[in-house]
Order: sequence, then structure tokens, then C-alpha cells
Amino acid sequence: MTLHAIQDRPLVSVSDLSKSFDLSAPFLNRLIERKPKSFLRAVDGLNIDIPRGKTFSLVGESGCGKSTVAKLVVGLHGATNGKIRFDGTDLTDLRAADRGDFRRRIQMIFQDPYASLNPRWRVRDIIAEPLRSFDITSSSKEERAEVARLLELVGLNPKDGEKFPHEFSGGQRQRISIARAISSKPDFLVCDEPTSALDVSVQSQILNLMRDLQDEMGLTYLFISHDLAVVEFMSDYVGVMYLGRLVEAGPAERIFAAPEHPYTKLLMDTVPDVTMARRGRVPVVGEVPNPINPPPGCSFNPRCPLVHDTCRIRSPDLLGRPGGTVVACHAVAEDGASQGEAAGKIKAGGV
Repeated sequence: MTLHAIQDRPLVSVSDLSKSFDLSAPFLNRLIERKPKSFLRAVDGLNIDIPRGKTFSLVGESGCGKSTVAKLVVGLHGATNGKIRFDGTDLTDLRAADRGDFRRRIQMIFQDPYASLNPRWRVRDIIAEPLRSFDITSSSKEERAEVARLLELVGLNPKDGEKFPHEFSGGQRQRISIARAISSKPDFLVCDEPTSALDVSVQSQILNLMRDLQDEMGLTYLFISHDLAVVEFMSDYVGVMYLGRLVEAGPAERIFAAPEHPYTKLLMDTVPDVTMARRGRVPVVGEVPNPINPPPGCSFNPRCPLVHDTCRIRSPDLLGRPGGTVVACHAVAEDGASQGEAAGKIKAGGV
């Protein structure tokens, strides 16, 4: 394989990924009450590719399946169906004994920086744990020097290694979490709402730190968030999820400049806009349906201003659109087909 082919190949590739959780009552209860089993389909047929050194963000309302995707990718959950490939290797059915190197190369930053740190350990031991687990350093002296370097890299003092997590602010604790995540020299970081528990002023510091580390270390990010302003700042590519399915995805610049799916437009309308450029849009109302019993057809149809009969019967497929995006919407597909037909008539008339 040529170097060019390796560079073009996505670092992470997710194909037809699904995850269902069994929420059924105990067998005896179901037998007495004559109730069937109940399943929650948290992720339904997800397909994404994440190029090396880039940031792919997943956005959507709470309960859409973003965090489940994050846990599937790092191996905290097992997939019900589908494949997860990392650097060309299928991780889906890989044995635990064979995951060692991939555990080093794939790390995660969690939403709550305090809950993800052991309160009984000093910061130096928290950061040093991956160094010991993966035999990255060969002596105690080298380990101390590496911990000090990592603390400085994330904007903390090497002397902070002697403290405990409760002695730091939320932003400082997240810096410690980042230092621990990058201590194993990973290629890929899964960031699950890494700034949502922080103040706005601290958020900007952490986001700038993450971008600097990405440039310096060549990191690839899967970034999970519901904050569109944060996503716009961080992302090269964006995927919009609704009830476990991808409804629109593509280059971040294109998604933010010209969203096509009604749900994506709904999310964009939540971003403050002093120019009031979006004031003419039809508001989308209603609540997210029960994910255990989703509506037939397109799951967004109860809230969609463009809904018609087809939407209530058949779930839309992802359709390629100009600008490199894909959209799952019957209305968008029909609009594209009508535009194509009109262009064909113009061309025929010219001939």
C-alpha cells in the first residue's frame, strides 16, 4: 500500500453501526402481565468516516444516541450490529487480549472532569497510570519528568502533581483529564461533552487547548456536543443525529452555511443570531418521541413542517447533496429530483 493511500484512508470508519438495549421487565412479570420484550434502539445504522487529524462532531438533542456512539467506539459498549474499523483493523469482534495497542491509541475525555478522576489519587499518579500500564516510561525519574511535561503542556504547574483532584477548579480538572488522555500518545480522542460542565469563559480555554494539541500532536477527534457554537468552532465535519439515526452530515462549513434537513435547521435556530437572518423560518414544535416506541416512517415526522404521507410510511435514506453533504429527508430528495428534472428539460430544450 502506498503512503498516499494510507494518508487518504480514514483513521476511524463506522459502518452500519447499531446498538439496542433490552429494557424488558423480568420474565415472570412479562409472563403474568402478558407483555412482550421491550428494546431501545439507541443507535440505528450509523455510517461515518473520520479522516486523520480532523474533527468529526456529532450533535443532537439529549437522548439522540451521541454518547452511546462514543462508548461504542472506545469499546465500553459492544455493538449489536455493524463494524468499527480503526486504522484498517476491525475492532468490533476483537478479543480483549488483542486490544492492548488500540487501548493506547484510543482514549476518551469524559463530560464530568471530577467524576472521571480518582479522588483518592494524587494528580501525578492519575496522569502516570497510562504510562505504567503501557510501559511508556522505563524508570521513576523518566515517569516524573513526563508527568511534569504533560502538566505544563495543558497549562498547569508541575508542582500541581502533588495535589488531589478536589483542590482544583472544574477547568483545571478537565486539563488534568486531557493530560491523562494524551499521556499514552494516542492517535484518536473521543470527547464526550468535554466542556458542557464548565463555565463559558473556561470552555473557550479548554477548546483552544484541544485545538492546539490537535495541531501539535496530529490528533483525530470524535467530538460529542449539543452546543452548536462549540461544534462550529471545533469541527471539520458534522453529523446531526435524531433518535439514533444520522439525518444530515458533511463538511462543517457547508452544514452551518446551508442546512437542508428540517431538524438541522431547528438546531441552527437555537443559536443566538443578532442579524435575525433566520427570523423567516417556520418554527419546529413538539417533543422528541419515545425512543422505545418511535413513530413509523421518518422519526422526525411528528415535528416536521414539511411532512407528507410518504414521511409517515417510509424511513428516508441518506441522499448525496451538492457540497459533499448527505441528507435523509423525503422533502429534500423530492426537491432535488424536481430540480434535476427541470434542469433536464432546460438542457433538452437547448439541444
